[in-house]
Amino acid sequence: MSCGNPHETPCDDVLASVFDYLDGEIDHEAKLRIRAHLDECGPCLKEYGLEEAIKVIVRRSCSHEDVPVDLRDKVLAKIALARMQMRQRQA
Repeated sequence: MSCGNPHETPCDDVLASVFDYLDGEIDHEAKLRIRAHLDECGPCLKEYGLEEAIKVIVRRSCSHEDVPVDLRDKVLAKIALARMQMRQRQA
């Protein structure tokens, strides 16, 4: 995905790191780069909001249990598929 505007950090790089960003699993510099990108890129900010909502729903549904790795992988695969389908529709 790309909004078509030049950014210091490309849209694809930001979207590939959204879950790590949400989980706080990236270093401070990467966090600042992603935050700066989200502040200037509406399409990525919208995607970030979707990813954040998904994490909240999953967190609530799992009620503090550890999420099995295979479930996490399946959810991430479904999200990737949905993202790809959205890009194809936009093209």
